Amino acid sequence: MNSDLRQEYDEMGYVIAPSAIDAGLAAEMVDHIAWLSKKYPDVRPEQYHHRMLVDDPFMHRLVGDDRLLDIAEQFLGPDIALFAAHYIAKTPRTGRAVQWHQDGSYWPLVPMAVTTLWVAGTPSTVENGCMRVLPGTQNNKLLKRRDLIDLDKEKYVLGAGIHPDQIDDSKAVDIELDAGDISIHNPLIIHGSNANTSDRWRVGLTLRYIPTSTRVESEDHASVLLRGEADSSVDNLYAERPRYVIGEHMPFLGSELWA
Repeated sequence: MNSDLRQEYDEMGYVIAPSAIDAGLAAEMVDHIAWLSKKYPDVRPEQYHHRMLVDDPFMHRLVGDDRLLDIAEQFLGPDIALFAAHYIAKTPRTGRAVQWHQDGSYWPLVPMAVTTLWVAGTPSTVENGCMRVLPGTQNNKLLKRRDLIDLDKEKYVLGAGIHPDQIDDSKAVDIELDAGDISIHNPLIIHGSNANTSDRWRVGLTLRYIPTSTRVESEDHASVLLRGEADSSVDNLYAERPRYVIGEHMPFLGSELWA
């Protein structure tokens, strides 16, 4: 990433890095959604959360890809962990909206030093419910959970969000991406997405990277140490590298290296 893109991130609260991963890896993300849907048939694909993914060899391979870590390092420094991963995959016609929110409102991180890489496994368009942002709102104060309103979980992916009266969506920017592109956004920027009204899937993966100096204030939450060293002054819990087992995990390119 060049300095111009970092400047855009600082000014706008987000920036796009095109073709961050190759088409083959993006296609494996789509395959992973299909595999997870069979493993968790009662869970909607907008809700494939970190606890479902943290022991998955393919997820470790993906989040530890050097192309992604090279980008994250420019925002976080050389010692990098993954705090959380979350697929928000929207089914054709029935994929749910994500209400306006700030990511940091939900996260037990001190300090709130975190950068999100949103990885597109499929094209992400206005029609299939791409992410929308309100540029510049990363300069707003971080709202706490008590500041949010509860919303209908049958319509929205998250259980709480910012009151509509506090949003001027006339200033919203649609973040349309091709498969393999990523958007990078600040934890304070206000963003959301509409429902998928198209006949095509929208597969996106949010990766929340932190420097190892950030404390995760949730004792049983396992992060993933990916580059550099753990901070000895921070007692974060780190997941062990999972072992690929044929028939138990999704096969992927290079899976033999995880056996």
